[in-house]
Amino acid sequence: MELQGKTALLTGATGGIGRAIAKALAERGTTVVASSRKVDELTELIDSLPGSGHRSVVADLALEGAAEQLIADAGQVDVLVANAGLPGTGTIDSFSPDEISRALRVNLEAPMRMSRELVPGMLERSSGHLVYVASLAGKAPSPRSAVYNATKFGLRGFAFGLRCDLAGTGVGASIVSPGFVRDAGMFADTGAKAPAGMGTTTPEAVAAGVVRAIERDKHEVAVAPRRLRAVAHLGLATPGLAIRTASGSAGRKAADQVASGQAGKR
Repeated sequence: MELQGKTALLTGATGGIGRAIAKALAERGTTVVASSRKVDELTELIDSLPGSGHRSVVADLALEGAAEQLIADAGQVDVLVANAGLPGTGTIDSFSPDEISRALRVNLEAPMRMSRELVPGMLERSSGHLVYVASLAGKAPSPRSAVYNATKFGLRGFAFGLRCDLAGTGVGASIVSPGFVRDAGMFADTGAKAPAGMGTTTPEAVAAGVVRAIERDKHEVAVAPRRLRAVAHLGLATPGLAIRTASGSAGRKAADQVASGQAGKR
C-alpha cells in the first residue's frame, strides 16, 4: 500500500513506540488518527506531527465496548496499527482476575474486535491494511511472562489466520515483532537490562518495521538484532530448549526486575 494520502488509526499512540510510529506515518504523508487514554499527551503528539489533518480519539481499550466505539469515532480508515498494550509480566498467582482480563482485552481482544469492525469496509474497497504490534515474546517463552506470552502468541496466530482469510482481496494483515526496545517500553520503564549478548533496538526501528509491513505487505517483520531473531525463531521451533534456557538464573533475575517495575501498570 502507498501510504501517501491514506488515513491510519494508531492505538497506544502516546507511548515511546507509538510516538515513533505516528511520526513515521505522518512523514509518509499519512493522516494519523491517534488514540490512547491520555488526553494531554495526545494533544501534544498531534501538534508535533508533520503534515495536517491529524486528530486524536481518547479511548481506554480495557473497557467493554471501547474497541467498537473507537472504530466508530475514528471513521473510515485505510490502515489500523494496533499498538496499544498492557504489561502482562509477573507470576500468574500475582495477577488479580481483573488484571488478567484487562491484559487479554487490550493486548488481544481489542485488536480482534477492531478488525471485525474494519474488515468489511476494507473488503468493499478492496484496499486496507491491518498491522498488529506483537513481540518476539509471541515466538519464545520467557519467565514471569506467562500472561504476556499468551497475548502475543495469540495475536500472532490471529494475524496469520486473518491473513489467510484475506488472501487475494487487496487487504493485508501483518505482525510486527520487536525484541528488546531501548528508550521505550518495559526495559526503559523499569530500568532493567536486556539479557547479555542479545542486543536491543529502537522505537524508530519498530516504526520503520510498521511502515515496511504496510508498504511491502509483509506477513511478519521482526525488529531486533540478528542473534535475537535467531534465538526467538529457535525458541518457536524447539520450545523445550527455549524453556530450559529462559529458566536460568540470569533470565529470571531480569524478568523479576521487569515484573516488579510493571506491577502497578496492569
